[in-house]
Amino acid sequence: MARVALVTGGSRGIGEAISKKLQADGYDVAATYAGNDEKAAAFTAETGIKTYKWNVADYDASAAGIAQVEADMGPIDVVVANAGITRDAPFHRMTPEQWKEVIDTNLTGVFNTVHPVWPGMRERKFGRVIVISSINGQKGQFGQVNYAATKAGDLGIVKSLAQEGARAGITANAICPGYIATEMVMAIPEEVRQKIVAGIPAGRLGEPDEIARCVAFLASDDAGFINGSTISANGAQFFV
Repeated sequence: MARVALVTGGSRGIGEAISKKLQADGYDVAATYAGNDEKAAAFTAETGIKTYKWNVADYDASAAGIAQVEADMGPIDVVVANAGITRDAPFHRMTPEQWKEVIDTNLTGVFNTVHPVWPGMRERKFGRVIVISSINGQKGQFGQVNYAATKAGDLGIVKSLAQEGARAGITANAICPGYIATEMVMAIPEEVRQKIVAGIPAGRLGEPDEIARCVAFLASDDAGFINGSTISANGAQFFV
């Protein structure tokens, strides 16, 4: 019987690549999205992957959505916490609302996504938790105090969950992508993108599929002894 994988923010960008890769590897995949109904419908039409709409910042909505996924597809074995937002501003101009919105989605959203499935994973003695963090959670970034704080916090979540879940056959790991050629990054003005690429020793942006392959490995049985780790996929731009 195929394992069930849940990918939050799974119908666009890096999440879309992750959903497709896991499906290709034989998982039954459910992808969540927050607001773009048209894109989600097109994604499902293209792939056959079911999409579910909820805001990961809302615990009750997340718990209800996860319950619906499990009713439709069976117990969730793999969780990929990928959903995230940015609300960039220099710190002296950052509003409490910009801070809270990013914290609620990128940090609390990971809790809201993992917490409802954790008891079932412990009971079944198997689980894979994979959190998509960021290079900016490792090194910080101008204008992203809120975002960097959440992505650094995500690494703390992973390291703690790894210790709690190991004896129950659960692994928790993180991936920190660098600059990836998503729709959002490609919308950056060309001259700015050139400056970004100039700072990447690999001389190029990463591809969403490269992050998806990292996820697929961490979700597999082959990665059973890898726990509490962080994969830095950034073209040698930053080392920890």
